[in-house]
Amino acid sequence: MKYMMSYDFMESMRNTNQWLGATARAMASYPALALWPNPAMELMRAWGEVTERSFARMVAKPGWGIQSISCEDGKDHVVTVNRVLERPFGDLIHFSVGGRKARPRKVMLVAPMSGHYATLLRKTVTSLLPDCEVYVTDWHNARDIPVSAGKFDVEDYTLYLAQFMRHLGPDTHVIAVCQPAPLTLAATAYLAGEDPKAQPRSLTLIGGPIDPEANHTEVTDFGRSVTMGQLEETMIQRVGFKYKGVGRMVYPGLLQLTSFISMNYETHAKAFREQIMRAAKGEASETDRHNTFYDEYLAVMDMPAEFYLSTVERIFKNREIARNVFEVGGRMVDIGKITTVAVKTVEGEEDDISAPGQCRAALDLLTGLPDDKKAWHVEPGAGHYGIFAGRSWRSNIRPLVLEFIDANSPAPVQRPRKTAAK
Repeated sequence: MKYMMSYDFMESMRNTNQWLGATARAMASYPALALWPNPAMELMRAWGEVTERSFARMVAKPGWGIQSISCEDGKDHVVTVNRVLERPFGDLIHFSVGGRKARPRKVMLVAPMSGHYATLLRKTVTSLLPDCEVYVTDWHNARDIPVSAGKFDVEDYTLYLAQFMRHLGPDTHVIAVCQPAPLTLAATAYLAGEDPKAQPRSLTLIGGPIDPEANHTEVTDFGRSVTMGQLEETMIQRVGFKYKGVGRMVYPGLLQLTSFISMNYETHAKAFREQIMRAAKGEASETDRHNTFYDEYLAVMDMPAEFYLSTVERIFKNREIARNVFEVGGRMVDIGKITTVAVKTVEGEEDDISAPGQCRAALDLLTGLPDDKKAWHVEPGAGHYGIFAGRSWRSNIRPLVLEFIDANSPAPVQRPRKTAAK
């Protein structure tokens, strides 16, 4: 059982650091110490508080935290999360708003499977709920999935999306954020070939690597610089004995988190130093800006090894989506077969993860789609996070996406596909 020991070692180190933080906080909070005021004790307590919280949330799935929303009737309506379709590696969930009529806009939000939980899109969901019926792909942590459930790679991911679209019906509008953009495009093309009537009305791709070579970033440079053998040897481990997925090959969340933090180490180090000082002064709170951000950022999930490796190899290295040579189950998925689904791409001018041009490349692949069904938007000054959850999303992009959905809500008219002149 290769690498199982290293997986358990990482978990032991995380657990030890959480314990050290709890111990420091408890010792420095001992009531008798208040008789001798000492700044060192306050710093020790603050360090322990921040450390314990940080390492504890690394293994906890965040809640959605959307209790209610206000509607046009002036009342607060309770929001409940219902599982519409359950699958071993991910579910389709619906945010049901009690006491209001169903909204005509039906939106399926495709969340990334790239280290964080679907709750990363919490602000996106919250902003759409007043105007839409919102469905989200809720991917599971691979450590909790028994080996008996089988594999899960990019083809399985694509088939999951196709199943979810079929279930919701053709009046659905799909929004894919970041990593799933190319596979969502592939799933739509798969339906265009296998079950055209199940295709959604529209497809909005936000900051996704349709063609990673269109504009290089550190992410794409890393994908090109390492071999698949190196990735498998250094990144893949087996789930330890503590979890249901014992023995499953995964790209561990804790290892992913190390990579995330190393990309902006100084920024994160400064943020934690400042939070410790705020906690020592009594200025930190449960829902302050630091805790709100890091409660989500530090909550990581294991990815199935085959999904991670096939993503790097087929999407980034071989560029199968960008070259329109992607296959599912041995069958070619032709993106040119999409002829009725309106497609819009959204990019951030300052996006350093999926740079401008990578997502817009989807429009060039849609050879069978009329130009009036294509749209694109580049948000000035926006980074990666801002285009789906930040100020840019709230102020500019969200209204544009809703306008695009409304413009393409009526059932499309089937047009003959263009053929090359003989």
